[in-house]
Amino acid sequence: MRVYPTMELQNGRCVTLDKGRLDEPMIWHVDPVETAQGWAAAGAEWMHLTDFDAIEGRDTNSAFVERIIRSAELPVQLAGGFRSREQVERWIDKGAGRIVIGTLAARDPHLFKELAKLYPDQIVLAVDVWQGYVMTDGWRTQSAFTPEAFIEAFADAPLAAILVTDIDSDMVDVEAQLGLISGLAAHSRTPVIASGVVRSSDDISRLAYIPNISGALVGRALFRKAVDLSEALAVAKTAHEPVAQFQ
Repeated sequence: MRVYPTMELQNGRCVTLDKGRLDEPMIWHVDPVETAQGWAAAGAEWMHLTDFDAIEGRDTNSAFVERIIRSAELPVQLAGGFRSREQVERWIDKGAGRIVIGTLAARDPHLFKELAKLYPDQIVLAVDVWQGYVMTDGWRTQSAFTPEAFIEAFADAPLAAILVTDIDSDMVDVEAQLGLISGLAAHSRTPVIASGVVRSSDDISRLAYIPNISGALVGRALFRKAVDLSEALAVAKTAHEPVAQFQ
């Protein structure tokens, strides 16, 4: 299983959100590029980057995102506000390793499938789940899709992964039950990346034993220092190593 250290940008600053509210961010006074380089030095193989301003339709973080992509020394899985073919193509051309798409997939599934075929293994389907339904528009709008139906609609697309966010768990700072994530991972033919459920290294260990979970985003817990990245990477790497059987 792969750990994706996760950075969220708003107005050029690293932030995390309290209960998903864009208007009340927790600001972390760190340099985004240096932070990303530190993650690479710790051994991370990928990072995840969400541009909250892009979700709002603003281009204010573009220069920071470009700098991170160029300088991070590890591939970037980029999320936030992808509503058109042109936006997807622009950021792939700029070097993003993967593009995460949710709202566009719900609004224009045909275009989403086209993009997946055009960029095989570079498109990630975002499945943000709250109270049994897929949310769009930065968690603001409840769609008519159940997560199972949403995943099934794109079962034949050559996706890099499906990113499942348990919004209920992410918004309430308690131990995740992992039932939603494990159920959707079992339902999906594409490997699932879990989001919103890692509070500690123990959560990474628990996720590693769920079939078809290929990774987990770890953001808030890293910035709060509740999780040490090197330790998290080691836990993810060794979770499935064989144990000698003694008689």
